[in-house]
Amino acid sequence: MKNVLMFYLEDCGYCDKARRALVELQKELPGVDLRNIQMVEESLEPEFANRYDYYAVPTFYVDGVKLFEAHIGMSYADIKSEVRRVLEAALGENALDKAAAL
Repeated sequence: MKNVLMFYLEDCGYCDKARRALVELQKELPGVDLRNIQMVEESLEPEFANRYDYYAVPTFYVDGVKLFEAHIGMSYADIKSEVRRVLEAALGENALDKAAAL
């Protein structure tokens, strides 16, 4: 599994949905190990977070490439679908190819 980086805020409802999706998808996708996902609470690590180009949380990067950034109005199903795509890219051969398809 490639390196996955997730930015979140503890009091973010969309982030809660993404974390719930991660737990569900770990059971659904062979090879996903949540211990391999670096989760950064942006308010606790602002200097690190400021090195990345994103506006909203949750935001996911795979091997340094941003693959998902949440936006207002996303349902749980929308978020789970995007998190699945991130994890599939992390499990796949080339995350950059997945990002180019966006």
